[in-house]
Amino acid sequence: MSAAQDVLDLVNRWAAAEEANDPALLASLLADDFVGVGPLGFVLTREQWLARFGNGLVNSAFKVEDPQVHEHGAAAVVVGVDAQETSFGEWDNSGRFRLTLAAVRPADRWLVASVHLGPLQAPAGPPPAAE
Repeated sequence: MSAAQDVLDLVNRWAAAEEANDPALLASLLADDFVGVGPLGFVLTREQWLARFGNGLVNSAFKVEDPQVHEHGAAAVVVGVDAQETSFGEWDNSGRFRLTLAAVRPADRWLVASVHLGPLQAPAGPPPAAE
């Protein structure tokens, strides 16, 4: 399997762990110094990311669409779209978000080092005309 295929496998296992709301499985995929950035800009440590499930987060669907792997030796960046059906307590947090995932290979396997989710929005209008 190529490095890009290994990274895509990691992304798929990460998405499956998120969809299963399984912090133990997710913990096995995250680097020790993992950092996550949520769609509203909040920053979570590895421990805080894993604790989301015990604090009311429930994913009923979680998929990564159109992942594009950019390899950089023992690191890779994946850009795609996170399509999720998610609730936090009584609030619906479902949506489609731009995903940037950084993967590292410190030893014999790939780990998720960072996840950054951002809202996908239609542009407010055309770009300004050059004068």
